[in-house]
Amino acid sequence: MTVLPDPGLPLADEFPDASREQWQRLVEGVLTKAGTAVPGTPAEETLSTMLQDGIATRPLYTAQDSAADPGYPGFPPFTRAGRPEGTAGTGWDVRQRHARPDPKRTNEAVLADLENGVTSLWLLVGGTGMPVSGIPAALEGVYLDLAPVVLDAGPEFEAAAEELLRLYGTREVPAHSALGNLGADPLGLAARTGRHSALDVQSAAAAALAARCDREYPGLRALTVDALPYHGAGASAAQELGCSIATGVAYLRALTAAGLSVDAACAQLEFRYAATADQFLTIAKLRAARRLWARVAQASGAASTAGAQRQHAVTSPVMMTRRDPWVNMLRTTVACVAAGVGGADTVTVLPFDDALGLPDDFARRIARNTSSILMEESHLARVIDPAGGSWYVEQLTDELAHAAWSWFQEIERAGGQAAALRSGLVAERLSGTWEQRSADLAHRREPITGVSEFPNLAEQSVEREAAPAPAGVAEGDGGGLPTVRRDDAFEALRARSDAHLAATGSRPRAFLAALGPAAAHTARASFAANLFQAGGIETVQDPVTVDAASVAEAFERSGATVACLCSSDKLYAEQAVDTAAALVSAGALRVFLAGRPGEQRETYLRAGVDEFVFAGGDAVAVLASVLDRMGVA
Repeated sequence: MTVLPDPGLPLADEFPDASREQWQRLVEGVLTKAGTAVPGTPAEETLSTMLQDGIATRPLYTAQDSAADPGYPGFPPFTRAGRPEGTAGTGWDVRQRHARPDPKRTNEAVLADLENGVTSLWLLVGGTGMPVSGIPAALEGVYLDLAPVVLDAGPEFEAAAEELLRLYGTREVPAHSALGNLGADPLGLAARTGRHSALDVQSAAAAALAARCDREYPGLRALTVDALPYHGAGASAAQELGCSIATGVAYLRALTAAGLSVDAACAQLEFRYAATADQFLTIAKLRAARRLWARVAQASGAASTAGAQRQHAVTSPVMMTRRDPWVNMLRTTVACVAAGVGGADTVTVLPFDDALGLPDDFARRIARNTSSILMEESHLARVIDPAGGSWYVEQLTDELAHAAWSWFQEIERAGGQAAALRSGLVAERLSGTWEQRSADLAHRREPITGVSEFPNLAEQSVEREAAPAPAGVAEGDGGGLPTVRRDDAFEALRARSDAHLAATGSRPRAFLAALGPAAAHTARASFAANLFQAGGIETVQDPVTVDAASVAEAFERSGATVACLCSSDKLYAEQAVDTAAALVSAGALRVFLAGRPGEQRETYLRAGVDEFVFAGGDAVAVLASVLDRMGVA
């Protein structure tokens, strides 16, 4: 017979509680033994990771780490959820994005999506995309009283809204059954294009649409507070939040000035945020966004229930890569998990080939199935605020909310979001943030799998039909916020390699001069191969091991023009000088040594080593200089 422990006597009772001080002493001992302890620096600080916005994540959180009371789901400050039930039971709204210019092909994709798990539609219209007049054809066969439609028409939002409302009438959809968002976002358009001259007229038109929705269409919202232009320009999480809150405040002012009550004005707004593969930061960002907006609503005199922010999370375009795009499926899955756990009402998973152009059927199917699997098979939506109560998540939410509120206040002191955009304050601040992040990317402190880490030079390129520019964004617009991607710098290097391959039939090559047995050189040879291939430079290690006597012949046979020594510090001391000299004599344009040289630096330089490559170095600068030396344009 199995004897179960008495539930009234927890097994941990016989063990004394460990204190934080005990943990710190033990960790300091481990760090000292490993040689990574910093004298005078507490262990927690040594092991902390700095995020943007001056926020640091620590290795340990306990009940002593206090944060603001998150309240209950569905009640102010709505940190835990905008509704008491959150997304439990029904799951989040699965919204697919459609940007194809041809209404007929859009309709085919729309119907396939709705038949296979998608619950709302996001249509990009106007500009070089689908014409406004194509909306009825794109929505042919769609039950408009069941599937919410969200428009994204840039400066044509008024015409697009009228076309959709006319369609509701033609299809005899009751006004109370019309669902979705008309997508007016004058400030978001100004951020993208830098054009501010029509802002007042567009804001008045958006307010008129909001008033009409408030009177006639209770299920429709008129405005989108889109934070993607700021995220897409390199904003940090706090900057993205601060810009969105400042935009929301500007719209509240415009709507109440047009005669809507504060409660009615709040009901006309939907907020759109980016969800990234940084899972916990995304969770905290969405929770902080609801808390911040609840504070704005409270200060504006709204009823307590009116401050619940309606959220649409979109997997980050910035994180999507053009090389090895299949890895994007993993990134978007993690981002979708974070959006769901963070409490987003609606989630759009961008197809894995989004950075390459218009997605194909397979990519759209994988995108929509990501949400389906997480909700139906992983049961992710069955728990309200599953991250709630985590000391780490609560603390991160609190710190992020304070950082975002500080940025929001700075925007307000500058005259509001429109003034901050017009003056260049927003662009300047976001540019500084992206510059710092670009340095992390270049030094591979923020790795990009398949691009800066583990690249595959033999991969087959994925070709897609070019996507139209967002409505209102014309080629040559120079005053708007830029659009950045994490892979930009490495993509430029790989493009140079591709051009060289097309012109000569081969990629630029680097020879790996591995010294000694595999145990001595494998780690650094793998590091060097990874580094050079990230720049589109093919590596040759044949034979596997060389020495000063054999390296010249091997180098000449490889077809490479540069070489890199790879081995242990001990073997470097014994063989590097002679081997480097032999490579120089064999015509190597540049000789690298993998690892930090230490006290032997000057000796190696005199022998012919030109540069040292090591973890934490500026990979982009090194690779660009190598391609320059090779004559790769």
